Amino acid sequence: MIYEMRVYRCVPGRLPALLKRFENTTLKLWEKHGLRPVGFFTTLVGESNQELTYLLAWESLAEREKKWAAFQSDPDWITARAKTEEDGQIVGNIVNQMLAPTAFSAMK
Repeated sequence: MIYEMRVYRCVPGRLPALLKRFENTTLKLWEKHGLRPVGFFTTLVGESNQELTYLLAWESLAEREKKWAAFQSDPDWITARAKTEEDGQIVGNIVNQMLAPTAFSAMK
């Protein structure tokens, strides 16, 4: 198992719009495409409180490539994303990392 950690830094004031989009739209589409979220987090203490950090679980990089591409090209996602950004851009930048658990990690 590998994990993908993604950090979305929002345009100031737009974190609530991002959280709403995940809760009402994104998670349903992820389920449709077989994406497996592990957890979602907002920043209490750190560089910015305008961030959403989340983890996705993958069997392999090949699975990630196939399923992420299917999600990104889904017409329902493209339409929903555009609709949620009618009031302006939500995410300023995204940082992601692919993580492999160590032998002593509680998450395998």
